[in-house]
Amino acid sequence: MNHSRLLLFDIDGTLISSGGRGKNAMLAAIGALFGKTPENFSFKDFAGSTDPLIVRTLIQKNGIQSVDPDTTYEKVLPHYIAFLERELNDHPEPVKVLPGVKKLLDLLQLDQQCCLGLVTGNIAEGAKMKLQSAGLTDYFSIGAYGSDAANRNLLPPVAVERATRKFDRQFSPENIWVIGDTPRDIACAKANEFRSLAVATGGWSTAQLQAHQPDVTLPDLSDSQKVLQLLKN
Repeated sequence: MNHSRLLLFDIDGTLISSGGRGKNAMLAAIGALFGKTPENFSFKDFAGSTDPLIVRTLIQKNGIQSVDPDTTYEKVLPHYIAFLERELNDHPEPVKVLPGVKKLLDLLQLDQQCCLGLVTGNIAEGAKMKLQSAGLTDYFSIGAYGSDAANRNLLPPVAVERATRKFDRQFSPENIWVIGDTPRDIACAKANEFRSLAVATGGWSTAQLQAHQPDVTLPDLSDSQKVLQLLKN
């Protein structure tokens, strides 16, 4: 197969809206482990961050002492996954797939030039659980996750390496796209000299995203044919 494009999608705010389930699970996990629930923070501040970085920041900002930052993430992880499973299973509403996503992924999956992957701050197990809840698991066979690195800028090369092995194809930087809804998605693309498509389906408007100079900015992914053409340009 002649795959020439590698398209790396963020999850939360780009593919799905989980209705705060991840946030609730993270706060519950920290509260269960340390006996103190983080308070007085804006979750928008963490949009696009990796799970390990979110954990470290919440602990530091809430005065939880005697914690080794290098091992905190590992301690919180099993609690977070347990609470996330509960949030996903017990919530009365399903995880919301954002406008145009399913149709776009169907088109891209059929396109011989396109390979699909993930670049997400979610840890791998959390990402899988969210995608499974939204019915999107089968579209993605490779990805890079918060469990690979706390620094999001380090994740795209990990995804590219995995895609190269999986699809037996070399991808040039101009043919690699990062698709996300936050300035951090744009930044991680720029840090690796990849292209970026910013979509205003998370907490950032098109004007706010454009200020960070992505290659393309869209209000959402509902015009599937237009998005496909842009990504193949």
